[in-house]
Amino acid sequence: MDRQEISQINLGQSLDNLANLDPRGYGVCNILYIEARNHMKEPLTMNAAKKLAERLKEGSLVYILTGFILPSHKAAEMDGIVGSMLLARALVKAFHAKPVVICPSECLIAVRNLATVVGLHLMEDMDLLMETPISMGVIEFTKDLRRAELQADAILDRALPDAVISTEAPGANELGVYHNAGGLNVTDIEAKTDVLFKKIKDRGILNIAIGDLGNEIGMGILKEHLYKYVPFAAKQTCSCGCGGGIVANTETDNLITATVSDWGCCGMVAALAYLKRDITILQSEDLHKETIYAASRSGMIDMTGWIIPAIDGIGLEMNMNILRLMKNCVENTFEHEGSCDKWFEQIDKLGFFNR
Repeated sequence: MDRQEISQINLGQSLDNLANLDPRGYGVCNILYIEARNHMKEPLTMNAAKKLAERLKEGSLVYILTGFILPSHKAAEMDGIVGSMLLARALVKAFHAKPVVICPSECLIAVRNLATVVGLHLMEDMDLLMETPISMGVIEFTKDLRRAELQADAILDRALPDAVISTEAPGANELGVYHNAGGLNVTDIEAKTDVLFKKIKDRGILNIAIGDLGNEIGMGILKEHLYKYVPFAAKQTCSCGCGGGIVANTETDNLITATVSDWGCCGMVAALAYLKRDITILQSEDLHKETIYAASRSGMIDMTGWIIPAIDGIGLEMNMNILRLMKNCVENTFEHEGSCDKWFEQIDKLGFFNR
């Protein structure tokens, strides 16, 4: 194993650790991460970033699925939309890609407002998207399960993506019921983007899913583990009485778990900045803060229900600290390249990272 491979593993682990810091102290992030890390066999953020770096090229079409509606106010939560818009920017910076956010109607105002914040031209016509540089698209996805199959097929008939990335998007359990964190049935208010995700995955296209509880797209690969250790996950334990639990049935080939899904998304972008050797792919502190404020002012709500610049009950400063530390980790890895070569040689010889 060469020095670059060792650096990738350890930087990726640092980014994973930051994405899974537990300021609430309730432990769900650790429950998810340990099993996901065992399943994926390497740091989650770096694995996903490597897959993107290998697969994407100039003009690559990438579908980004997001938008979780909270039943308390029938409004979309902050988590997911912030990460998705900053990810769209990163994909354009890194690959001159064509990201398309696919979301419920409640997110459309935020997508339109945040596109200008992150510096992208927003196209709702896919032909114009492909022709226009520095642009992204948006598609409203249906909440009607009967129409979801037809809309998903129509989207894919028009254009197959090179990758699909889901971040904090709801997934139905094995009975077809969508749940919020407390185990309530929210099927009627959620966009059925998991139908589209599965169709893309089944075609062998690169797929990445980011979640922080178990009711999000992709979490099906941890199903048995979540049944044992996550509240409301096991069958017969959800609050709605469907008997299926909250765990999403849809699986992914590349999973990222985090305390806050946006932190997992940020970690993946930081890993991509390292792989592409361009720290500007990762958003600046000013841009990150402005995006959070703009999302709040566009009606996205915190997990607590307040329309404030917070994500999953975690305030602005903590979110900024996570970004700062991720950026510091990437910058310091760049800074120390070429130093400590003897240490790397000895570490490689002793074989810990070859296990």
